Amino acid sequence: MSVHTDPEPACEPAPTGDEAVEPTGKVPRELRRLFRAAPFVAAAAPVAYAVSTYYAAIQVEQLAPDAKAANLAVINALGAVAAMLAQPIVGVLSDRTRTRYGARRPWMLGGALVGAVALLTSGLAPNVAALSVCVMFVQFGFNASQGPFSALLPDRVPERFRGRYSTGVGLGVLLGSVAGPAVGSLFADDLPLGYAVLAGVVLLAVVLFVVLVPDRDNRGEPRLPFSLRTFLSAFWVNPVRHPDFFWGFTGRLLLFGGYAMLSTYQLYLAQDYLGLPLEEAKRTVPLLGLVSLPGILVATAVAGPLSDRFGRRKPVVLVAGLVIAFGTVIPLVLPSVLGLALSGLVVACGFGAFISVDQALMSSVLPNPDDFGKDLGVLNLAATLPNTVAPVLAAGIVHAFGSYAALYPVVGVIALLGALSVLPIRSVR
Repeated sequence: MSVHTDPEPACEPAPTGDEAVEPTGKVPRELRRLFRAAPFVAAAAPVAYAVSTYYAAIQVEQLAPDAKAANLAVINALGAVAAMLAQPIVGVLSDRTRTRYGARRPWMLGGALVGAVALLTSGLAPNVAALSVCVMFVQFGFNASQGPFSALLPDRVPERFRGRYSTGVGLGVLLGSVAGPAVGSLFADDLPLGYAVLAGVVLLAVVLFVVLVPDRDNRGEPRLPFSLRTFLSAFWVNPVRHPDFFWGFTGRLLLFGGYAMLSTYQLYLAQDYLGLPLEEAKRTVPLLGLVSLPGILVATAVAGPLSDRFGRRKPVVLVAGLVIAFGTVIPLVLPSVLGLALSGLVVACGFGAFISVDQALMSSVLPNPDDFGKDLGVLNLAATLPNTVAPVLAAGIVHAFGSYAALYPVVGVIALLGALSVLPIRSVR
């Protein structure tokens, strides 16, 4: 991981308003290290999730092949429950953390350590039950790390630069999701080694970020009181009082949900829809992810800066939903590896465009500046909750229709509904 190390004050508060904007329109000097390092650490958790999902599908096939779809759905559902608990809870705690290293970095590092250890033990799981527990800790740990990282955007990045920052983070997220299975496939015949290598890589990325991107000492700042009511409110934002937050949550929930329905079952789609043998499917699925890489790069790199330039986020989300829906039609017309590759490319373009503005859009609908960590934890449930619902729903659809092909039209409709959900948002254009 290469990070430029321009001097950056470690203890001065980072500008958060228009005063941070330089006349040239460039990112302020004190934020450049954050902007350069953010894509790398943003990729860490998605690499962990992608590798865990990819390897778990292989392990379930080996441990219980007759019930692989149902078992994988249960594992992903339990993992997502752990993720749902981690982000809001750690959000509340990080909002109230006062240390010489700032509020967010201690939680980022602690969560990454838990997740890395869980990855290591996943490779040694002797049965589905043990694998389920390991996956839960992977999800809990890296979500506990990812939540405080997400809060850095509203904490430190001025509104004018949020599209650019969100683009870098979005690229990291998508590249991590693609690179995880691709690199993991190199160790498909030795899963414990693969888990160990990738656990080390993602932990190193977080450690380097924590060391190279200092935050201000916040020990002198007032601390909001902690109470049981505050703790329970970590899972709730009133949709009547904050309708923009509700619609942002709904759009994110649907778009992430549709994407999760396809990505969770890629290995089984290649086997049971296209008819590929397991060994060939194990090699093919990561390659399909690499094929989608150009679409991800172009869509993400273009959409975010354009949304900054024109000051509009919602049109990007609308187009992204339409592109995803179109991509789901391709495998139905062309049921082959080529069709799956083209579909992955088109869907990746749409999801990449959405990801590039997602964080910028969501940061604009947060209700309370004093609760950024908590509110982002609730909002991030919209990205983690689909991992609970989507695998179960997808398994039900496959069982009801007797074919994995039924997933595609359902995902297309969900993507369209998710894109339309941003229209009622008033605080974002």
